Amino acid sequence: MTHSRASLKARLPSRKPNVRLVANGMVVQTGLDLETAQKLAETGRWLHAHGWAPATSGNFSQRTDAGIAITSSGRDKSQLTAEQILLVDLDGRPLGEGRPSAETLLHCQLYRRDPIIGAVLHTHSVAATVLSRRVGAGGTLVAAGYELVKAFPGRSSHEIPLRLPVVANSQDMQVLMAAAESALDTEPTAPAYLIAGHGSYVWGRDLAAARSQVEALEFLLACLLNE
Repeated sequence: MTHSRASLKARLPSRKPNVRLVANGMVVQTGLDLETAQKLAETGRWLHAHGWAPATSGNFSQRTDAGIAITSSGRDKSQLTAEQILLVDLDGRPLGEGRPSAETLLHCQLYRRDPIIGAVLHTHSVAATVLSRRVGAGGTLVAAGYELVKAFPGRSSHEIPLRLPVVANSQDMQVLMAAAESALDTEPTAPAYLIAGHGSYVWGRDLAAARSQVEALEFLLACLLNE
């Protein structure tokens, strides 16, 4: 689903909020709800605990009325805190202090592409990394016949295959964005995509849905890895 850039940008303010102190001396940016920041940080720790975001890998975001809340760059996900969550606009520009994740633009690309998306989780699991290399860039990973494919939108039966495009990895975000856009145009109903030798991007209507879909995806990837 595509929408005009102007209509989507209108949903997010362009102001640059200041950093402020909130309860118990915790520091977050003005406009960023403390509960949102805490839940996003907790999600990062949860992903790390499952082995899906080791060390400083991965980045996580959520759409808010004030902007896109996203993890700051280079943070150990086992120790992620609300103070390490930043705000950016739909073009990935910071709306305050701090340096957002290097892959912020990939999150923003998804939010611009579909206004229904409320949260995006980028992980680096062993299964996603290995399987994406096996399939290779430009290919499609298919999970079929597994009951858990029903965990994803639009799949009422285990007989409906889950098709996940695999894109080539690149340190150039513009190149990576172009590859992801092309892959999603090819598989428009995909609820996630893989980056070869890198990891996965999974999204949902809100943070809870995105978390659930990461968990379901990792189960399916583990099954495929062990076939």
